[in-house]
Amino acid sequence: MLVYPSSIDLSTRTLRFLAGQLTARRGDIGTRWRRLPVARQALLALAQLRCGDTYARLAAGFGIGIATVHRYIREAIEVLAALAPTLADAMRTIRTKAFVILDGTLLPIDRIAADTPYYCGKHKRHGMNVQVLTDPFGRLLWASPALPGSTHDLTAARQHGNIDALAAAGLKCWADKAYQGAGRPVRVPFRGRHLKQWKRRHNTTHAKIRCLGEQAMATLKGWRLLRKLRCSTNRITAIVQAVLVLHHASA
Repeated sequence: MLVYPSSIDLSTRTLRFLAGQLTARRGDIGTRWRRLPVARQALLALAQLRCGDTYARLAAGFGIGIATVHRYIREAIEVLAALAPTLADAMRTIRTKAFVILDGTLLPIDRIAADTPYYCGKHKRHGMNVQVLTDPFGRLLWASPALPGSTHDLTAARQHGNIDALAAAGLKCWADKAYQGAGRPVRVPFRGRHLKQWKRRHNTTHAKIRCLGEQAMATLKGWRLLRKLRCSTNRITAIVQAVLVLHHASA
């Protein structure tokens, strides 16, 4: 098998952060020897998360077995996911902001047509629904646990407690039409084709504010593993949380 060098568009700061967390993990469990040193394990995990490389390709590139690759990556994801901010943590940060932007995205998954709970009629594909909160500049603050793709954005937001938390804190929130009926803290555009002029102006202003939230989606999709997930749906929440932690560590 031919092996060639490649690159990952992440800084050494991100690598050092993950390596530090893995070092602490090995100390906690009393690891005495591994096939890969900490820095190489961190690099392995980043290659999979950022580039979406398969276990077989990573095994060949790092000179280890596929089972070892799976074990090392899963360990790194679990270590990172444990550091992810909860909604309560995010709310403490959000209270210092003028407002937040709420949006949802569908992370595509590899599923057959029979898996109806994961099929999103809007996007015409199978996936997992993830809700995100961003600051006024589009910086990612929080990502929710993943729900089946058939879940409506408003239902998902209510299930995660986003709307109740924002209402309790008295914070303003901008969102798209999918959140119509969310209640007072969530501001959505007017619906309909024949709107009055002042309503059209309102929608234009609203869109200019809300479009900054799309930067958060681009941040998530910049981690190419999230563009097509082929793992168990039970692991997707941990993967999203790991990506969020790495994003904050590299900011």
